[in-house]
Amino acid sequence: MKNAVMPSLVQMNDDELRQLTTEVRETIAKNFEIDRKPEKRFSEADLWNIRRSWRPASSRIRRA
Repeated sequence: MKNAVMPSLVQMNDDELRQLTTEVRETIAKNFEIDRKPEKRFSEADLWNIRRSWRPASSRIRRA
């Protein structure tokens, strides 16, 4: 196991701190469209289909 441990506080110059914390303003492309597919939501029909296709374990054993 290493005995040397890094200090938890980092010493920085005022200029470096100011450079890291300055606000960056970016231009947003307004005419750019992303092709996104609509998210599929879980509905009552999906739940109904799951319940309809459910079979008890005893029916699987009898078939085999």
